[in-house]
This record gives sequence, C-alpha cells and structure tokens, in this order.
Amino acid sequence: MLTAKIGKVGKVLICGMKGVGKTALLEQLIYGNVNMDTELHPTIEDIYVASVDTGRGGARETLRIYDSAGLQGKGQLPRHYLHFPDGYVLVYDPTDPSSLDMLADIKTDIDRNKEKKDNVAIIVLANMRARNRRESPASPPVQVSQPTSAQQQQLDSVESVLNRANSWCARERIKHYTVNAMERPSLYEPFIALCARLHPPPTKSSFPQLRQVMQKTQKSDS
Repeated sequence: MLTAKIGKVGKVLICGMKGVGKTALLEQLIYGNVNMDTELHPTIEDIYVASVDTGRGGARETLRIYDSAGLQGKGQLPRHYLHFPDGYVLVYDPTDPSSLDMLADIKTDIDRNKEKKDNVAIIVLANMRARNRRESPASPPVQVSQPTSAQQQQLDSVESVLNRANSWCARERIKHYTVNAMERPSLYEPFIALCARLHPPPTKSSFPQLRQVMQKTQKSDS
C-alpha cells in the first residue's frame, strides 16, 4: 500500500482592524476567487487550510489559518487567541493609519501572553487592495493625467504609513510585506516564508561525521 508522507500542521491566526481585508486575502490565497465584484461579509470566526510547498522538497507543509473577527477600539485579542497559535499574520490598510497603530497594541498583547512560545512567528501585511478597476484590453485607451492635489496627498499619506510600518517592523524584528488582495501572486512569498519558519528543516547532528573522521584518523595512525 502506498502512503503519502504527511507534513506538520502549523496553527496561524490572522488578525487586524475591522475592514482591512483579512478574509479577502485568505479567500484569494486559498481559492483565487476574489475580484472587485466579490461580496464578503464580516467574519465572526472561520478556519482555512492551506497546503504549502516551501520549495525544500519532501512533503508539503500544512497551515491551519484561523480568520478572526476584525477588531475595533483598543484592539485587544480575545484571550483564547493568545495561547494556541504558532504564528500570527497582522494585517493593516496603508490608507488608514489607525489600522497600523492597532497592530502595535496587538503585538504587545502577543508578547505579553506568549508564555513559553518564544519562537512564535509574526509577519505584517500591508494590504494595498486595488480600489480602481483595471482597464480591459478591449477598453478604449485612457489618457494618463497628473494626479490631483487630493490624490497626491493620499499617495503621500500612504507612502508615509508604509515607511512608518517598515521602521516599526525593523525595530520589532518582524517581516513586513506589501500585498494586494486582488493579486494572488503577491500573497505567495509571505505565506511560504511564514510556513518555512514554522517548519524549519531538521538539524542534522555533526557527531556521526566527527566519529567517522576520528575512526579514519586512528586507522591511519596504526
């Protein structure tokens, strides 16, 4: 009988402010079925399972991803979310600076309650979420114009939030990725990296090789 090698299962919680697109990211990552017309309802709690190829060969690793309800106000996670996950995906919307500020509170809460799990993996995703439809090939050419002052101000604000997020992540020593819920390939790198960190390759002891070297040395001496 042929049996498939089963990889480890990593438990991951995705969290952030209400409305930043957490469920859209997961639906796109797992099913690839999200577009500008997709209607998604606010999440109470849901679970997704992803089979991930980390590129190291062997069995595919499995992520069990828990989609949590969006947070409001102070941004404290429910207590039961602070003990079981092996990793966290923190999501914010660069057009809303308060959604980034909330991640700092969440990260503090995680650090305070992670107990003996010193190797908890955390990544941060800036969900750029395309807000304008792309023109189809059949559409008439659109004249490119300079952004208005209001548009330029928004672009500058987004750039400022992204820079602040990069600085914060660097201080906290966590990875920061810019993704788009409308573009599935943008999601591959962060989740593959997270899975690889949750399931590091086994460390091979150097003692057997050292023992062989010692045996060869003894033979040559005799």
